Amino acid sequence: MSMTLGQIVAETRQLPCGQVAELVDALTLHLHQAIDPAVESAWKKETFRRVAEIQSGQVKGIPLEEASERIRAIVGR
Repeated sequence: MSMTLGQIVAETRQLPCGQVAELVDALTLHLHQAIDPAVESAWKKETFRRVAEIQSGQVKGIPLEEASERIRAIVGR
């Protein structure tokens, strides 16, 4: 008998944070095994470009709390 998604989430909430992080990491790795190498390469270039912009001062980051507030406002939560 398989568990529902809700049951899996409920069980996961009972785990210590470290084990939840390991589970998320394992699931992420599983999902990303089929990523197109060209897409991965493009994202890597984009990441390096954005980091360079921040390091050079061309772009200024914002605090996580502010970014979260903006996202919640957009999605209506």
